[in-house]
Amino acid sequence: MLFSEILGQAHLKKHLTLSADKGRIPHAQLFVGPQGSGTLAMAIAYAQYIICKNAEAENTTGNSACNLKCNALSHPDLHFVFPVATTEKIKSHPVSKLFMDEWRTLLKTQVYCTLFDWYKQLGIDNKQGEIRVDEALDIVKTLSLKSYEGGYKVMIIWMAERMNTACANKLLKLIEEPPNKTVFILIAEDEEQIISTIRSRCQTLQFPPLSQDTIHDALIKQYNIDTDTATKIAYQSNGNFNKACSLISQRDEESQFEEWFIFWIRSAFKAKGNKASIHDLMSWSETIAKQGRETQKQFLHYCIHFFRQALLLNYKADRLVFIQPKTKGFKLENFAPFVHENNIIAIHSELETAIYHIERNGSSKIILTDLSIKLTRLLHQKSI
Repeated sequence: MLFSEILGQAHLKKHLTLSADKGRIPHAQLFVGPQGSGTLAMAIAYAQYIICKNAEAENTTGNSACNLKCNALSHPDLHFVFPVATTEKIKSHPVSKLFMDEWRTLLKTQVYCTLFDWYKQLGIDNKQGEIRVDEALDIVKTLSLKSYEGGYKVMIIWMAERMNTACANKLLKLIEEPPNKTVFILIAEDEEQIISTIRSRCQTLQFPPLSQDTIHDALIKQYNIDTDTATKIAYQSNGNFNKACSLISQRDEESQFEEWFIFWIRSAFKAKGNKASIHDLMSWSETIAKQGRETQKQFLHYCIHFFRQALLLNYKADRLVFIQPKTKGFKLENFAPFVHENNIIAIHSELETAIYHIERNGSSKIILTDLSIKLTRLLHQKSI
């Protein structure tokens, strides 16, 4: 991966290459950024830069054979850890090295991938992946070996917030005092979910969302679309390149989430004066409950985002409204007045609570039915 292939983030590229050129490479770094901001892509490019002894900020002047291996994600000194779970192929003790073929396939398709993309690639969206203590033992074993080419070894831990406590505690000493020329790069979207003792041992780099201009230019280059379409999609993506690619390819989950959400909202509105609509809400709950838990969580996060966009539109912050529903007969400006200061906090709280209970393996049907009944009441609350 070349730094030139990474979208935007010029100041972070400069910081990483200059520190590497001067030999000031921290033994543990934490890359924190929202979805689609390029944290994983930057980590891979940086790892390649230091492993292959590259220079001039473009990964083109170092060891060519080394660069080829890194580009194929097969260099023996470049290691990856990511959330996993048991599958039909791996029945017990899943660790990252058993899923490297699937990992390489995903990154070749979309290096700006999300955790949800990864679970779909593995076919485990009904399970919740973790980085467990088995993984920590494997990391200790892997890093105890000498470097294959005598230089740096790099361990990239993607979605580090998915480390459970046992794993994090097992890695504490190793992250604090790693073997010579060993670099840890932890990647997270929510650093607060990583235990403080791990965070305190890492140098943190914050990744901002990508600019609209950056996404606009990348879409034209990658998909050869016209500038007006690229401008519209860059605006809707809200700094998330993965979201922009999703809008280009019209991935099924986006349109499906919108369909579920709007049916839910319409049923909730009708339920106050029409008891028969309660059956629609029950049917909706059963439909969503049949999906995998990760799909349910992803959908509820989508609902939170939709409500926030409606609130912004209601309070005339039009330039911050990125969502553009495509469902016939539904207009965001007509829905927005029903989301206001008197119910948004409660709506957000109920959605977050539902996500929390689904994560802990509660009955999805009961959780979603309860959420639907509460939403019916909240949407009919009057603004102060």
